Amino acid sequence: MMVQVTERDEALLAWLDVVRLADMDAVRWALGALSGAGEPVSLRRAQQWAVRMIGTGLLDRGRVAYRDGSIVWATYLAIGKPAPNLFRQTTRHEVAVATVSARYLAQGFTWRRDRKPNSVREHQADGVAERDGVVELVEVELTPKTWQRYQSICQSHAYRLAHEGIDRIAYFCTADADRAVTREADKHLVRSDRPRFVSQHSLDARGYWTGAELGAGAYATAHGRAALVVELDSSSSSGWGESTQVHA
Repeated sequence: MMVQVTERDEALLAWLDVVRLADMDAVRWALGALSGAGEPVSLRRAQQWAVRMIGTGLLDRGRVAYRDGSIVWATYLAIGKPAPNLFRQTTRHEVAVATVSARYLAQGFTWRRDRKPNSVREHQADGVAERDGVVELVEVELTPKTWQRYQSICQSHAYRLAHEGIDRIAYFCTADADRAVTREADKHLVRSDRPRFVSQHSLDARGYWTGAELGAGAYATAHGRAALVVELDSSSSSGWGESTQVHA
């Protein structure tokens, strides 16, 4: 029996092409976002979607010992890329990035990869979120880095805030990483840049989201952008983007 692939299916597979790996929590949020709901679908619906896509050969899944549920990815048939190695050290981080990315989609942002660094002094963020011209560099931090590394990263962030049209740097962290990021940002960012650098404790050590869930518009409102939210939420939603950028 032929399974129909919808526009939403294609958009979610395109998002998986960007983030590469996602757990079912992220799929719940991404499905809700791409349906225009701004909130997650039920776990059952997300699982049903995954089973349907696996039946088409466009999706596959696997498990790792430190996570309770399945991890899914778009197959070579869907995106022309080989299956990821779930046992790499970066897998936990990649899944956490998808968790954060899906919540940005639910807020009406697009999500894309950051550009490659132009030099060893530059830092590549985990993702770029954009909504009606508002651009955020997004970082997911599960373990603290050295102070030397943070000094270099903060210098890169400051340059991009000043010269590349970046509106904000947003970090989503474990408790330890949040403390480290906040401390080093206080040291290395000038006073005018510091309010545009936000860190919050949202994840546990396994990469699961543990922070408070935010409703439509609340994410931006919580960071002093209420006037902008009114303008954004009154605008019409945009169409589907290219394979490397997903529109909610």
